[in-house]
Amino acid sequence: MPHLVYIVLGSNMGNSKENLANACHKIGQHIGQITRFSSLYQTAAWGNTEQNEFINQVILVQTELSAQETLTALLGIEKEMGRTRNKKWEPRIIDLDILFYDTLQVNEPNLIIPHPHLQDRRFTLIPLVEIAPSFVHPALIKTMAELLATCTDLLEVEKLGEN
Repeated sequence: MPHLVYIVLGSNMGNSKENLANACHKIGQHIGQITRFSSLYQTAAWGNTEQNEFINQVILVQTELSAQETLTALLGIEKEMGRTRNKKWEPRIIDLDILFYDTLQVNEPNLIIPHPHLQDRRFTLIPLVEIAPSFVHPALIKTMAELLATCTDLLEVEKLGEN
């Protein structure tokens, strides 16, 4: 039985829209079928705000891979696309993060699921609400819509268009 994985994609280097499209293509090749795409959203950078705005998107993927295998595949896609990891909150050609893997809860040194900060970030919650408003966070026991309603993040999130 396939697993359902919500992944957030982000880019603020080069042609960000093209970077997200390329990442989705590679996810489809290496991880599984993408069954839902959110719209694209533009947001100011989180943490280090002295950089270009990000374009973000959330997708739902059906996969036969384990959570750890999914992470390994995502890191491979990031590397293949030119992502470097030198310091926290630096500009990124592509950033791929697992938000949810079914309703699994994982706390390992290299993998935490659900993503530990998703409830604090409108750029993640808004596209999640678009494609899965009633999905329940397995640790917080709140829907994505409920989490968005109580999110204190003030960064503006601008919808760019449908996919």
